[in-house]
Amino acid sequence: MAEIQLERVTKVFKDVRAVNDVSLTIRDGEFVVLLGPSGCGKTTLLRSIAGLEQIDGGRVHIGGRDVTNLPPRKRRIAMVFQSYAVFPHMTVFENIAFGLRMAKLPKPDIRRRTEEAAALLHISELLGRYPSQTSGGQRQRIAVARAIAMEPQVLLMDEPLSNLDALLRLEMRAELKRLLAEIGSTTVYVTHDQVEALSMGDRVAIMNRGQLVQVGGPLDVYDGPADRFVGGFIGNPPMNFLEATADRRGSDVVLRLEAGQELPVPSAPEGVVDRIGRPILLGIRAENIDVTTSGEADGLLHGRAVVVEPLGSHNLVTIDVAGQLLKATTRPDFEIARDADVGLRLDWSRARWLDPESGHALEEASVGAAAASAEPPTP
Repeated sequence: MAEIQLERVTKVFKDVRAVNDVSLTIRDGEFVVLLGPSGCGKTTLLRSIAGLEQIDGGRVHIGGRDVTNLPPRKRRIAMVFQSYAVFPHMTVFENIAFGLRMAKLPKPDIRRRTEEAAALLHISELLGRYPSQTSGGQRQRIAVARAIAMEPQVLLMDEPLSNLDALLRLEMRAELKRLLAEIGSTTVYVTHDQVEALSMGDRVAIMNRGQLVQVGGPLDVYDGPADRFVGGFIGNPPMNFLEATADRRGSDVVLRLEAGQELPVPSAPEGVVDRIGRPILLGIRAENIDVTTSGEADGLLHGRAVVVEPLGSHNLVTIDVAGQLLKATTRPDFEIARDADVGLRLDWSRARWLDPESGHALEEASVGAAAASAEPPTP
């Protein structure tokens, strides 16, 4: 049993609340990614779980034990650092075996677990080398092997792939996902890379300014961001946000833009109807916008193509709509000229409605309501 329970964890550095009242439950064997921009508190929270930071409020439980005041060596955790932290004067074998020797395990057990960890990471042929004789990717594997050789209840990883080049990160991402599924340790993984977070984690916990703003499965946080920050942080390109006023035209609900455009909203949700006569924010992903050059048509937004970026698998088009810039994707063979007039058809089933003042999604009473999903779903 290696469930992690964080109860209102707070960490303060002088007058800065690096972690502010964070509660989160991570189920035994689950892989949770802490995602957020630099300085949001994700690494501080990870170090608080590890015992490398003494928290100023709240409790930390691991495997049913209150470990809040226990040192790292008594928490039954292993950690992989961003900087690898391999010992240059030791061989690869000695690096992997270091923690086992510190734990004074019998030599046969040390050898067995070291060789098993090296085999899992595909570095068995490197055991006799020194770190200076290995590549950056191989050193990262050494650091991971050293951690899993300890057979920890909990594995903590602090941006372990950030020092690798793009192609090696892609390879290591798949390798790590396979490995962690195989060993079954409860894993907390810190990154600022949304692609890593969405592709690897069972759940993603998004942080901003020391607070937990949303927790959910990768598709949940991508399709249903709890607020404007999440929608703007996750996705490449980020979610579009169109400022408008909810209004009526006869029995229809429409969005009224500053330049006089009116866009009918089919089957408008209750949250939009409740805001008739008031500003509203429409969030829509680039892939949920269909671009056409067929001219004027009802039910379309109308705009002007500003930039067309061919990206191989698709084109990314930036469109000026009544002074607001939206991004949409098209097929790579879709021909569109700069400054061309275009129509945009939205997939309303994928729209996200937000309060422009608070930035919160209308479906959520507050960001705190989204953070309440920090309890994992029942398997």
